[in-house]
Amino acid sequence: MNAQEAIAYIHSVSWKGSVPGLSRTRALLEKMGNPERKLQFIHIAGTNGKGSTAAMLASVLHAAGYRAGLFTSPYITRFEERMQVDGQEIPPEELAEITAWIRPLAESCPEAPTEFELVTCVALEFFARRQCDIVVLEAGMGGALDSTNVIPCPACAVICNIGLDHTQFLGDTLEAIAETKAGIFKQGGTCVTYPASPSVEAVFAAAAQAQQLDWHPVRFDSLCSIRHDLSGQRFDFGRHKNLQLPLLGQMQLHNAAVALTVLDCLQQKGWRKITEEAIHRGIAEVSWPGRFELLRRNPLFLVDGGHNPQCMQALVENLQRYLPGRQLVALTGVMADKDYTAMYDQIAPYCARFIAVTPDNPRAMTASDLAKVLARYGKPVETAESVEAGVQRAIDLAGPDGVCLAFGSLYMVGAIREAVKGMRVSKKCF
Repeated sequence: MNAQEAIAYIHSVSWKGSVPGLSRTRALLEKMGNPERKLQFIHIAGTNGKGSTAAMLASVLHAAGYRAGLFTSPYITRFEERMQVDGQEIPPEELAEITAWIRPLAESCPEAPTEFELVTCVALEFFARRQCDIVVLEAGMGGALDSTNVIPCPACAVICNIGLDHTQFLGDTLEAIAETKAGIFKQGGTCVTYPASPSVEAVFAAAAQAQQLDWHPVRFDSLCSIRHDLSGQRFDFGRHKNLQLPLLGQMQLHNAAVALTVLDCLQQKGWRKITEEAIHRGIAEVSWPGRFELLRRNPLFLVDGGHNPQCMQALVENLQRYLPGRQLVALTGVMADKDYTAMYDQIAPYCARFIAVTPDNPRAMTASDLAKVLARYGKPVETAESVEAGVQRAIDLAGPDGVCLAFGSLYMVGAIREAVKGMRVSKKCF
């Protein structure tokens, strides 16, 4: 089995889709010798900001000299991005070897694991083989019944920003979703939570009390932005002064505050290698693609993988912060099961025109159907036959002094990033 065959096997149609529950993952891990019991974790759940927060934590832990694993989803360009140690993706040959070893074990289970459960088990085996000191583990869409929740009590459980997404699985109120996410809390552990409404914080407080947790709600009143432009931002948070963050957007400052609160908790628990120098270096060196990411200038081309109304609100705030008064050429695609009306209602006033594309995912809305949705905003709308063609069209329409913004789905971010790298401004721009 090579890497391509391993990935094809993981993506095989023989596996179920999203099926909540821990029994299948536990059964497979038992056959594997329970690699999760050899590791320590930071477990991260939430609706938005999980990946960015996880990347910051992994970067700081690596800078501190710990062997740090990182598990995220989905991937942007390569499947191997989902599992990393010290910033290095799992080598294709190691992915193939671990998957080949797990395959007969998975097929011998009374109930076949889902795709995400299988990926989780591959990652845990990888981290155990690499003898990671700590693993930053991003949950899938859930909490209590997410396959990542098979781990023992983590060094810290983290809940990032909560929003209405995946409501068919998680509940149709913020309080219900918060209760599901709080299922990652484990008896006697430590937890950090993103600021929320009083009703949501009441859910976290009750869950923390029930599990006898050391609970640390993040407070943004000590967060101070010093400088921001399209090259990055500088900020203070509590005792941490003058930090440089290459990621753009107010939301990333909030995610950084969450990460810094987690790091403070780890320091208090004896993780002594997390020095202020390591924190500064790790935050300054973090990389996380596809979140209000500047890909090029002349024209400006930004990509944002935001895919729900809450993300659109953050995107609008970023446009007001970084590009006030600028009208955009918008390249967009969306999943058909998202609340796309609420998404586009927020962003449409900032768009001069739309180019609709179909993301590479079975759940994607077709470009032609999306164009019909976008037509209601009274702006010029056209479709592109591919993401690559859409990128070139957006650059041509914007001209060298314009602004292109690609948004709506993480599933097209990789193709957009690759396309922008290879594009030149058409002569028609001049």
